Amino acid sequence: MPNIKSAKKRVLVTEKKTMENKAIKSALKTSIKKFLAAVQSGDKALADRLYPETVSAIDAAAGKGIIHKNNAANKKAKLAKKYASLVA
Repeated sequence: MPNIKSAKKRVLVTEKKTMENKAIKSALKTSIKKFLAAVQSGDKALADRLYPETVSAIDAAAGKGIIHKNNAANKKAKLAKKYASLVA
């Protein structure tokens, strides 16, 4: 445990930011799983609604630096491919 006041503050701030990042990443994973479940079940209406929300969540996570921009692009490409196969 740090003794200096600024170091103590950094520990607290880091813990808070870590929890926020975990929550955002967890919500992102949940969103992706819901979309993939809709595609797997063949529910086009639900997939139509969830696809933009999921892509938006991925973009938000990448913008905040929670996931890398290339990781976000990779995830979006995979989702788009699955979505296109459902629509076609």
